[in-house]
Amino acid sequence: MSKIRTWGDIPKRMKAVVNHAPGDFRLEEVDVPEIGEGEVLLRVGGCGICAGDVKTFRGAPRIWGGEGQPASISTPVIPGHEFYGQVVALGEGAGEKYGLELGDWAVSEQIIPCGGCRYCLRGQYWMCEVHNIYGFQKGVAEGGFAEYIRLPETARNYKLPEGFCLRLGPYVEPLGCAIHAVERADIQLEDFVVIAGLGTLGLGMLQTARLKHPSTLVAIDLKSKRLDLAKRLGADLVLNPLEEDVIERVKSLTDGYGCDVYIHASGSPQGVVQGLSMIRKLGRYVEFSVFNEPTTVDWSIIGDVKELDVRGAHLSPYTYPLAIKFLADGAIKADEILTHEFPLVEFQKAMEVAEKDEEAIKVVLRP
Repeated sequence: MSKIRTWGDIPKRMKAVVNHAPGDFRLEEVDVPEIGEGEVLLRVGGCGICAGDVKTFRGAPRIWGGEGQPASISTPVIPGHEFYGQVVALGEGAGEKYGLELGDWAVSEQIIPCGGCRYCLRGQYWMCEVHNIYGFQKGVAEGGFAEYIRLPETARNYKLPEGFCLRLGPYVEPLGCAIHAVERADIQLEDFVVIAGLGTLGLGMLQTARLKHPSTLVAIDLKSKRLDLAKRLGADLVLNPLEEDVIERVKSLTDGYGCDVYIHASGSPQGVVQGLSMIRKLGRYVEFSVFNEPTTVDWSIIGDVKELDVRGAHLSPYTYPLAIKFLADGAIKADEILTHEFPLVEFQKAMEVAEKDEEAIKVVLRP
């Protein structure tokens, strides 16, 4: 029998938000997960509400299937993948594998790689063919909208350093994704860079791109509060498409050529069209969005007209250590990005705020 080490009293039951169907999230009392060899049990300190969680709640075809899309979710399941927590139980070998001790604070990458598919075997684990992600597969990858969470044997877990501001714990996952997107953009010193969409991810991308020292860094959004924050966080120029022709403005600042790099994080189809129009010939376009609807563009722009380098960005491969470091040493700021906190029992209000409140950027649930 596998040896389990525990820290403090662990209850048998816990409160958790359970996703049963689109629009049907319920606060329930469920069993605290049991762990086995190589696994970890965290007492959740907090979990951010991702835009993907809101889209899951609203029944987005990209997640639930339909309209030609395969389903990426199985229910009933506990949502939430932007979590951190305190280690309260360690399965045999888990402490040594992850450098964790009982009582440590830790985070886990959102994907739980299978370890056996062609992508995992080639080190490309973030594209795992099985693709279990916390909060999406019942019984396999239950998420962090709960008091406790099990980190399976193949999870990728990281200790938060001593003195780490725990309030920032829910931002490690979004920042990891933002870092990956910026790395995909291959920003050079002379580049004119545009970040479109200044939500949780876009503001992380903005700050990460600033660390690359491009010649000019432009931030685009429809919300004035986010534009003001982007200016404080390092944007050279902020633009609102509701107030001016942002395509023409960028071209006017680049001798008519357009930006060198365009990173899109708004999830808006219009943002795609905007980017393809704004970017120069031979430019680099990076897409990091989950869309609610298909996007139609003139693909001749990508090939025949501009010969663009179009790159996708998915999840946060190999970036968690950097994300933790940047937050720990203050190279990237998140205090003003984490705008709202709610207790788990108020999850419905939290979801509504995350979706509709103009002041909200990142909303966090705390058990």
